[in-house]
Amino acid sequence: MKKFVEIRSYNLKSGTREEFHRLVLEESRPMLKRWKVDVVAFGPSPHDDNSYYLIRAYQSLADRQASQDTFYGSDEWRKGPREAIVSLIENDTSIVFEMEETVVNALRKKA
Repeated sequence: MKKFVEIRSYNLKSGTREEFHRLVLEESRPMLKRWKVDVVAFGPSPHDDNSYYLIRAYQSLADRQASQDTFYGSDEWRKGPREAIVSLIENDTSIVFEMEETVVNALRKKA
């Protein structure tokens, strides 16, 4: 079975990655879990001090769109950690591609 995998790369404002990671661990990740978003892996990128990544998996492109519309449109996100998290991001980009589920599972970080 194939999944649609999204890799989101964040370029963070200088000196904010530790705070960004704390917010992901304490606010965003638990919220994504509650919303049943399949977070495969996340964390600071080892290639520089201002990069961070988030990998999510979806059943289809329509599932991805619906999941993100629902999550990012929710009061829990908009009135919760959104501003604190977004204020630390310089810019971000996403790529989406199909991947066998066994490969997705091999990428998983236990968190």
